[in-house]
Amino acid sequence: MKKAANSRLMFWSVELLIVAALIWVCTQISFLFSPIGVFLSTIFIPLLLSGVLFYLLNPVVKLLEKIRWKKFHVNRTGAVAIVFLLLIGILVAGGVWLIPRLVNQVSTLVGSIPDFAKSSEAVLAKLMKHPLLQNVDFSKYLNQIQSAFAKYAEGFMSGLTTGIGAVIGTVTTVTVTAITVPVMLFYMLKDGERFMPAVQRWLPAKHADQTVELLSRMNQTIARYVGGQIVECLFVGTFTAIGYMLFGLKYALLLGVFSGLCNLIPYVGPYIGILPALIVAFTISTNMVLYVVIVVVVVQQVDGNLVYPNIIGRSLQIHPLTIIIILLAAGNIAGLMGMILAIPLYAVVKTVVQYLYNIWQLDHSEPEPAEKTPKLSRKD
Repeated sequence: MKKAANSRLMFWSVELLIVAALIWVCTQISFLFSPIGVFLSTIFIPLLLSGVLFYLLNPVVKLLEKIRWKKFHVNRTGAVAIVFLLLIGILVAGGVWLIPRLVNQVSTLVGSIPDFAKSSEAVLAKLMKHPLLQNVDFSKYLNQIQSAFAKYAEGFMSGLTTGIGAVIGTVTTVTVTAITVPVMLFYMLKDGERFMPAVQRWLPAKHADQTVELLSRMNQTIARYVGGQIVECLFVGTFTAIGYMLFGLKYALLLGVFSGLCNLIPYVGPYIGILPALIVAFTISTNMVLYVVIVVVVVQQVDGNLVYPNIIGRSLQIHPLTIIIILLAAGNIAGLMGMILAIPLYAVVKTVVQYLYNIWQLDHSEPEPAEKTPKLSRKD
């Protein structure tokens, strides 16, 4: 018994030493892994965009495949071609109508930054005349606002002059992404249905069905989350912009789009999305600040009580406290991108763990003893 314990201790000691040695070796030859990191960072954004578009458009492709009229039916390649044409049409229409307006509002907003300080001073001057606020000293707040806007304008102008290299790099990255994403998306939509059978052929027969079922659950979780988030962003962005326009808020379209994009971040997104609108509204009047709050509250209430439960529902089954903890950790580790990707990644990992645990329970559950039939006596 003692010999067995010593051998087990020796085994785990050797294992830990091997792991520690491997970690040390990897730190010493990090230059070998840097090309891998560059490669992964290069394909990450195109792969992420292609994956999101795949989960968004794959249901449309499946729907088109079901169209039959007498002997005519749409095959997979034809359905993908139709979806691509529709997508190109939507992008062209959006580029013609939406992009110029957004660019115009962005340029106007940047040009109006110095005027925001003067507008804020006017609003604060009106507030100072209120009987309840006459004893409050607003002078230091005015100086802070003026210095903040001056620093921002100075930093923005210096960034324009020194950031030419960064602009060229960004343009190059966007161009490469615009070329690679359609190609990757086409093959994902065309050959995506062959992935499961291909995986099943390469797996041992004992675990093939279980692995395919696990991959199907992961696929359903990601598809439901991605589709729901896209619909949510469109809903929040559209109706927030409409609400801002009805109340006459400047840059309503730009602020609505920003609010919709921020809705990708669970729980925290609405608070981030409302901040620019509050700043713009504050330069107009205090009533406009109230109108902005009303619009955001109404849109978020409709989204939280009607849109989100019916589209995403309780499929993720993640407690709000867990989501907040995940967002804090992911934001600290990977910034904004980490906050966006943390929840779906956690949902996938949770699906895998739950499925493996259920399989483990089934494998280790004791079979129920069979009921013994009573023997009949001779008298019976």
